[in-house]
Amino acid sequence: MKKSYSMKKRLALSAIAFSSVGVLLAGCSGAGGGAQQADGPVTLTLATVNNPQMKDMEELKGAFEDSHPDITVNFVAMEENDLRDAVTKDVATQGGQYDIVTVGSYEVPIWGQNDWLVDLGPLAEADTAYNVDDLLPPVREALTVDDSLYAVPFYGESSFLMYNKDMFAAAGLEMPTNPTWDEVAGFARTLKTDDVAGICLRGKPGWGELFAPLTTVVQTFGGTWFDEDWNAQVNSPEFTEAVQFYTDLVKDAGEADPVSTGFTECLNLFSQGNAAMWYDATSAAGPIEADGSAVAGKIGYVHAPVKETEESGWLWAWNLAIPNTSTNQDAAWEFVSWATSTEYIDLVGTTLGWERVPPGSRTSTYENADYLAAASAFAPITKDIMLGVNPTQPGVNPQPWVGIQYVTVPEFQDLGNQVSQDIADVFAGRDTVGNVLDKGQELAQQAGDAQK
Repeated sequence: MKKSYSMKKRLALSAIAFSSVGVLLAGCSGAGGGAQQADGPVTLTLATVNNPQMKDMEELKGAFEDSHPDITVNFVAMEENDLRDAVTKDVATQGGQYDIVTVGSYEVPIWGQNDWLVDLGPLAEADTAYNVDDLLPPVREALTVDDSLYAVPFYGESSFLMYNKDMFAAAGLEMPTNPTWDEVAGFARTLKTDDVAGICLRGKPGWGELFAPLTTVVQTFGGTWFDEDWNAQVNSPEFTEAVQFYTDLVKDAGEADPVSTGFTECLNLFSQGNAAMWYDATSAAGPIEADGSAVAGKIGYVHAPVKETEESGWLWAWNLAIPNTSTNQDAAWEFVSWATSTEYIDLVGTTLGWERVPPGSRTSTYENADYLAAASAFAPITKDIMLGVNPTQPGVNPQPWVGIQYVTVPEFQDLGNQVSQDIADVFAGRDTVGNVLDKGQELAQQAGDAQK
């Protein structure tokens, strides 16, 4: 069932509020509109996050353009926070700047229900070479609303703990397969030196940067953003304990500048051998094991650390979607289907190396002998974790939404961004966890009240 007009209006207003700066410019920047297709050569504009796998896609797009001489694809690559801001502005105002957008599992169901994205299901089913049934089930389910598939996964991921086996051996430490956060904190403080961080944990503000890992810590400590009745729980004892633990661990044993450190910065630090551990996305393993990494072949991979739960990994996918304002939807699907196909996976493997294949999108990837040989250190555990997490109840307590490291309501983007900005002051020593979460509680309750 489609949402009512009032709900659609609220979703649109919420999204615009998240991205208020410059929204009028975004609204005037393009044409709305339908599914008309341009005659003659087509230039597609693709907005994407600047993660390694997307850089590989840009590097390989020439193979697509060679086989589609009338289609040119221009990439606009941005950091994660900037991408979310730019794309949210554009789709909320029907700006029409982009023919293809890279969006996360959080945005897809909200935007799809608000009629901002093209339903790709009919296109995928009609494309006999695409094999939509091969998409990894939990990822595909997260992108489907009322039987409509509003995006297709470029890569999927959960989270796990990565550790430098040489550093652990030199210190006489042994990593369990299923570590607790208390064990990890002890290891990190032991391994911290003036030159090497004991652990890298994201501290960069942003609901998708800081709160991707931090929300999983909150959940396994017994906390949650909201109870079943949408009452905010941000300053609860469990939530407070988790944030205090996380910020203390970073201060004691983490990277030097946490507020400037997100996924990309931790990847660089860890792959250069300047951190003993890193808790983050399973998709990081490919770049870590690739040629040029100083730690390739030296890394162990274990389940996400826990406290009160059996698992604490997240579930996420970076996906390709087509805004309904694109006037080049047929050409856009040609590229989207190519970039998320088994053909593309084979191209990455044979051209760039099998360890660089986009993970977590297709079941067949985990049946590919070449990939399993190259990714033997991390492929099996990635699949096991992705199929083992529980998006319905990832923490101790039941929750009224489906999602692990995010709350699937439009207000969460603004809420998570604001609370993460305040936590930056905790890292900097300008505020306390208690004060920050008391302010966050008020913001969260406003978001919760909107759901009642």
